[in-house]
Amino acid sequence: MLNFRDKRGVTLVELVAVMAIISILAAVAMPMLKVSVRRAKEMELKRDLRTIRDGIDAYKRLTDEARIAREAASTGYPKTLDKLTEVITITNTTPIPGQNVSLPSKIRLLRKIPVDPMTGDAEWGMRSNEDDPDSTAWGGQDVFDVYSKSDGTALDGTKYKDW
Repeated sequence: MLNFRDKRGVTLVELVAVMAIISILAAVAMPMLKVSVRRAKEMELKRDLRTIRDGIDAYKRLTDEARIAREAASTGYPKTLDKLTEVITITNTTPIPGQNVSLPSKIRLLRKIPVDPMTGDAEWGMRSNEDDPDSTAWGGQDVFDVYSKSDGTALDGTKYKDW
């Protein structure tokens, strides 16, 4: 006589139950994964904006200290973002006040212009010193500020272009 209880294996009902549980877990995990990817891109955007803005501020500080030659009618801000990636010659290498070190004679403020994680390219929106703070058209005089060209909305409800 055959005894089916001694047979090892999985029944169809058990397989369906396991597949249903896995489907429910996957349905819960997918939105969380999308949010975590989006949050990582937002953190990268904030870091990239801070990096570029720090480079712009360093350029302005060096021109104000007369360490970089400034054109006569210039505001001291770089004319383009590419100026931050070029090798800049320091004209005044006297020690910084309060420090015993002097700057090198040539510097580069940024290695490269970061890629906007929201748009996928290195094109950033720019504002000049004479533009309105919320302007989306660059006046072209200098680069005072940068912003993302993405029209997307962040997880906190703000627009990326307003960061």
